Amino acid sequence: MRRTRILTAVLALAAGLLAGTPPALAAAPRAALAADTYTWNNARIDGGGFVPGIVFNRTEKNLAYARTDIGGAYRWSESTKTWTPLLDSVGWDEWGHTGVVSLASDAVAPDKVYAAVGTYTNSWDPTNGAVLRSADRGASWQKTDLPFKLGGNMPGRGMGERLAIDPNKDSVLYLGAPSGKGLWRSTDSGVTWSQVTNFPNVGNYVQDSTDTTGYASDNQGIVWVTFDESTGTAGTATKTIYVGVADKDNAVYRSTDAGTTWTRLAGQPTGYLAHKGVLDAKNGYLYLAYSDKGGPYDGGKGQLWRYATATGAWTNISPVTEADTYYGFSGLTVDRQHPGTVMATAYSSWWPDTQLFRSTDSGATWTKAWDYTSYPNRSNRYTIDVSSSPWLTFGANPSPPEQTPKLGWMTESLEIDPFNSDRMMYGTGATLYGTEDLTKWDSGGQFTVKPMVRGLEETSVNDLAAPPSGGAQLFSALGDIGGFRHTDLTKVPSMMYTSPTFTTTTSLDFAESNPNTVVRVGNLDSGPHIAFSTDNGANWFAGTDPSGVSGGGTVAAGADGSRFVWSPAGAGVQYTTGFGSSWSASSGIPAGAVVESDRVDPKTFYGFKSGTFYVSSDGGATFTASAATGLPSGDSVRFKALPGTKGDVWLAGGATGGAYGLWHSTNGGTTFTKLANVDQADTIGFGKAAPGASYQTLYTSAEIGGVRGIFRSTDQGSTWTRVNDDAHQWGWTGAAITGDPRVYGRVYVSTNGRGVIYGDTSDTGGGGGGGGGTDPTPTGACTVAYTITNQWTGGFQADVRLTNTGATSWTGWSLGWSFPNGQTVGQLWNADWTQSGAAVTAKNVSWNGTVAAGSSVSFGFTGTWTGTNTQPTAFKLGDQTCTAA
Repeated sequence: MRRTRILTAVLALAAGLLAGTPPALAAAPRAALAADTYTWNNARIDGGGFVPGIVFNRTEKNLAYARTDIGGAYRWSESTKTWTPLLDSVGWDEWGHTGVVSLASDAVAPDKVYAAVGTYTNSWDPTNGAVLRSADRGASWQKTDLPFKLGGNMPGRGMGERLAIDPNKDSVLYLGAPSGKGLWRSTDSGVTWSQVTNFPNVGNYVQDSTDTTGYASDNQGIVWVTFDESTGTAGTATKTIYVGVADKDNAVYRSTDAGTTWTRLAGQPTGYLAHKGVLDAKNGYLYLAYSDKGGPYDGGKGQLWRYATATGAWTNISPVTEADTYYGFSGLTVDRQHPGTVMATAYSSWWPDTQLFRSTDSGATWTKAWDYTSYPNRSNRYTIDVSSSPWLTFGANPSPPEQTPKLGWMTESLEIDPFNSDRMMYGTGATLYGTEDLTKWDSGGQFTVKPMVRGLEETSVNDLAAPPSGGAQLFSALGDIGGFRHTDLTKVPSMMYTSPTFTTTTSLDFAESNPNTVVRVGNLDSGPHIAFSTDNGANWFAGTDPSGVSGGGTVAAGADGSRFVWSPAGAGVQYTTGFGSSWSASSGIPAGAVVESDRVDPKTFYGFKSGTFYVSSDGGATFTASAATGLPSGDSVRFKALPGTKGDVWLAGGATGGAYGLWHSTNGGTTFTKLANVDQADTIGFGKAAPGASYQTLYTSAEIGGVRGIFRSTDQGSTWTRVNDDAHQWGWTGAAITGDPRVYGRVYVSTNGRGVIYGDTSDTGGGGGGGGGTDPTPTGACTVAYTITNQWTGGFQADVRLTNTGATSWTGWSLGWSFPNGQTVGQLWNADWTQSGAAVTAKNVSWNGTVAAGSSVSFGFTGTWTGTNTQPTAFKLGDQTCTAA
């Protein structure tokens, strides 16, 4: 289930934008800073958000992309059945470009892919939209800024695709714009864009005209573009183009002269919005999926229609009567191997489930993915296996006709693989599902639905906590799906937090000296807004809300777990002893203050609101305002107390144009000192001290030396090392950060749509960070499988699997090979690496050094090549030769 996610603290980001259009996403030269090489991964959740678009390339097998509303774009890797993120290079100042409103893959030149990016069309997003173009399948991008905003997370984002490439002349692209900006065209492969001034309709549909924020009241505009490839020849512009408009009376327009003139398509249905327009050029049919609302979560009525392109005849091919719909239609697709086969979704049917419809006779007759036998019992044409993402059951135990896991909701994207009639993928509000035996539907068997989402991480992170002991490595507070307790970062947890299950967790904390005690708060339509655990987050029980609570707010656990302070939405700050069976109002601190606990003294708590720091020494009963001055005047502030030292507090936050940076107090907030070497800072966290250091390592999302990034300090902030790079920025990272108290160098970073990112250092001085001072020398036999998974002009991607075929376990490994044709590694993941000439050495990182006998370890990389790209066949593990598999 997916709710609209809105980035908080956007006002703090709205200033300081650069004019002009740089040639690529890479930043301009910056001040020199100390830097470290990190390996970055996601704490696996697999999915967690809305996938509004799936795009298969029409001329190259297994080339597919997915777009998300706030979490960037992804490319499918067939060899591993995983998704590769493509927009992690989007930086802080352009965080809105992580919202992808449309994608287009070039059928003429499959190495080319385009993305229309921008998250909000109102003031929440400080930048205009852009069209990104790539000639290497999204490994790198060039950018053209647009003179208007785009809305990857706006109402109507499941309609489309708004961006389309002429299949006969791929230098021509069209883009449908929202907000009354009309239809736009590029004739130079996306480098420049101009409005199609003679297009007659900019759209008029808004979700809610009374919304003063501009979110629901924005004109949803031009929503899809479809070419009839049969009306052109290679190298000449396609003559017939269909365009969908958010206008219930005038939804479809056509040009028959390559965009010179446009007319409303005669005889079309009215009263609905055309979410999709998919053309079967072979049979001459344009299929249209209609809904009475713009989606992706609303829609109460709908129809399916077929338009005969040769005769102009319209046919209502709805699988059910309009009176029997309580949903709109979308998710429209044609089987390109068998064009008479058409599928569509009841995208907005939440209860009892979504519905999939399938026709093998061009819409004359239909079958459903499930039917009622005798109500409320259902007969399904599918089985669903969520063992790879077990949390998709949401811990529910519904009564018929509802089932768990659901087939989905918000199912606006559905695509049959154009090269494989058995493979179909579709997006939901929580994951991306797929099947590889779809045609069993037609033969009376059951096709199998499974998550096809590994590598696609799309959660919005509100808070993070890494306890010093216990089975949990990490606690996360997430939007929409609550959050997870990770005991293994490389595995999907079995379930989100339950008992109660919050739609969004806003804050969590553990007792520093008793990490078995954990507390979380969040949002819930009805029910308690606070929960507790006494077994390190494995199990939970609900607390009791004080009067007036309407949302989670922030919460703090006393150092020994004996008491808690809570600052909920809708009520003032509260405190309790025990587990929240009763609450008392705190005095001396304003409602809405951010609260935290001292990590040593169980009775000391801290708060911050509107430039003032507050301190309580009696367990939260009373707070006293500190005399400290010069702190940020707004409320975009995060602060934490250092474990192990009473009264040691670090505070980050502020906004451009006012106080903004990082402050440190060693006297419990009585006074603060601003760090002069930090320009801006938005988060602060602590991790294990560096070898030889006594003070914990600091981590922050900040601007230091004119450079935005994730920074680490091992000397109390005297010096800083940037630990991310320009390829790993993840847009906005200002919600939370924490180091790992058990692994030096490991840092957990919050993102607004790319999930929980964690990094491990290759610093040779780092205990547990990987690298080491000498090469590991495992003994025993080994095999190496080197597989090129993608290749394009001048570039390629490869996976390497190293298998221990000996009899004893390895405790570290170092694999070397030489490229036969001078290939060069560009980026490598899941291993540390060096290259000298043709010779490459890949070493284990902290978490994959142990390889049991009979087990394997894998890593991957992207590289460049010229001439030929011959695979290496000789590999050495230290001084030992491995067998090439």
